[in-house]
Amino acid sequence: MTDSTPASGRRPLTLLVVALAALLGLVACTSSGGGNTAQGAPGEEDAAANAASITLEPSAGSDDVAPRDPVSVTVENGTITDIALTNPEGKKVEGKLSEDKTSWSVAEPLGYGKKYTWSGTAKGADGKDVPIEGSFTTVTPSATNGVRSNVGDGKTYGIAMPISLTFDAPVKDKAAVEKALHVETSPETEGSWAWLSDSSVHWRPKEYWQPNTEVKVRADLYGVHFGDGVYGDNDLTVDFSIGRAQIAKGNTQTHRFEVYRDGEKVADYPASFGLDSDPGRVTRSGVHVVMSKHAKYFMNNPGYGYEDFEVEWAVRISNNGEFTHSAPWSVGDQGNRNVSHGCVNLSPANAKEFYDSALPGDPVEITGSSQQLKEKDGLYYDWIYSWEEWQSFSALDD
Repeated sequence: MTDSTPASGRRPLTLLVVALAALLGLVACTSSGGGNTAQGAPGEEDAAANAASITLEPSAGSDDVAPRDPVSVTVENGTITDIALTNPEGKKVEGKLSEDKTSWSVAEPLGYGKKYTWSGTAKGADGKDVPIEGSFTTVTPSATNGVRSNVGDGKTYGIAMPISLTFDAPVKDKAAVEKALHVETSPETEGSWAWLSDSSVHWRPKEYWQPNTEVKVRADLYGVHFGDGVYGDNDLTVDFSIGRAQIAKGNTQTHRFEVYRDGEKVADYPASFGLDSDPGRVTRSGVHVVMSKHAKYFMNNPGYGYEDFEVEWAVRISNNGEFTHSAPWSVGDQGNRNVSHGCVNLSPANAKEFYDSALPGDPVEITGSSQQLKEKDGLYYDWIYSWEEWQSFSALDD
């Protein structure tokens, strides 16, 4: 039989088959190429992404690093295998490794003017080791400035006791120093630092301390820049307690000296205060603070004609020569007239009783005189200021 289909009818079918084959071949080539890229061996970029990346703080080669600046190593895409930071003598610096072993940070202040060197290894996600290496140098101060405290570890003080920090030299950058000072109390107590001079900063509560408060003072000053190239010489930590609430109240017009303990009057003594007619002898009004106690003390006031005059049971309440003490020579005046040179005269028995009861930091509130307690009159004149005035002496804005 002869095929009845025209020859011209087979040509379009042939062309279609060829076109489809070409298209399928193109698709197959593209798919194969893409599969090789996605599923084959990693390229150079993938290898780099899996390698450990190490960041040093401060960066290698840094100098003038403060001993309290952050010092650490951080690893991305890997973990720290071993690490050490050593000083010029080869001693290792104490540090802390994070739980996931991706970072290590210094856990102690560094020394001044020293070169510190890193050593160690990090293992990347690619299984390869990367060295931890580099060095930096700490600052060399132009000078250092030390600090000391008026309160002592384990001691107990009265409810008016301020915390006083005294520096070996004037402080220029007071704000930087104040930021490094911390007071923790139990129960919580509102208070503030106040700069009373360029070399002295005090902390006092807004009101008298609550009895039996526990206080922790921390001055993290080593490594802090005080300004002009001067750095802190030492840290300081002190824990102390506040005792019972005892307040002594002296009235120069009624000639009485009363003692209140935990809100209850426990003593009412006749007293003689400073002679009213002589401004140089007046016992000043204001909140005094017990500074020290002396079973025997030698009084000196050449301007009024006496030196090394011995008194007993002396309790110092200011830096201007005011004490409470035994005065057997003025017992007849006590309760009636003011005849002293500024001190609170008490009978021997009453002076001894108050001496035995007093703690450093107890407030002694004097009223009725013509002169007010001033800054020049005492080491602890903190309570002459209102709370608003006191806060204004801080070097910080808040």
